[in-house]
Amino acid sequence: MRVNPSRPKRAPTLQEQLPELREGQSVELLKELHILTREGKLNQDTRRKLKQVYHLVQFIEPLLQQVLDDRGDVTLADHGAGKSYLGFILYDLFFRPQRVGTVWGIEVRSELVEKSRALALQLGFERMQFLATTVQESLDHPDLPPGIDVVTALHACDTATDDAIAFGLARQARFMVLVPCCQAEVAAILRRHKALSLSRTPLAEIWRHPLHTREFGSQITNVLRCLQLEAHGYEVTVTELVGWEHSMKNELILARKITPPRPKAQEKAAVRLREMLQELHLPELATRFAV
Repeated sequence: MRVNPSRPKRAPTLQEQLPELREGQSVELLKELHILTREGKLNQDTRRKLKQVYHLVQFIEPLLQQVLDDRGDVTLADHGAGKSYLGFILYDLFFRPQRVGTVWGIEVRSELVEKSRALALQLGFERMQFLATTVQESLDHPDLPPGIDVVTALHACDTATDDAIAFGLARQARFMVLVPCCQAEVAAILRRHKALSLSRTPLAEIWRHPLHTREFGSQITNVLRCLQLEAHGYEVTVTELVGWEHSMKNELILARKITPPRPKAQEKAAVRLREMLQELHLPELATRFAV
């Protein structure tokens, strides 16, 4: 019986490697972001990052479309943009096919901003703008439009997420999409007040050990952020960004401005926020979370 020689295995196509890719998506962009190698193969080191960004895009696109349908234009500000993975992919997938809409990338490291500007020019992404500034300084930056529709912050470290929220509130954002990271501030305050807290309530056992303090502080920070958003008239949803096997910084906060306002619900959230700050001995945060 004649035996056919074994055929070499077929190399997987780009679509098979990245099923999230859509027809017409810029392969050049993926190469410039070093998601793909120059030969067009998947860079395994960035697969995890890309999975997070694509998943986040699925949450953001319907919000952008809603704004676009309502007013015929849409602006998005991405805080702590870094290399602007999120901004570039959003522009490529959503903004590029449109004739309107602007993406603003806000990043403190000027060298990354310059690279992003050069890449946007190279790709013809003319409605992408970049600012080399802190999130805090962007609150009243003259180059930014007075109103921003959607505010995003992907892994903005520690208090940068709070600054992004403050920016969204100041610019009357309709939507905020936040993935907090490295919330160290509350944990540090809890440690400073540990002796006082341990003497008053058995619940202080939650932050007696340093590891528990860090994790508890992270959770409380996000609870306070959600209450702050609700006190300012937002409906808040908290969910997972991706599976925990891909990232431990995995909490996704989605905030939607409610119209017409609900004063009673806002006041209830404000009261709860103040009560939590008092109960957990966090007086240093009263100004940050003022409503």
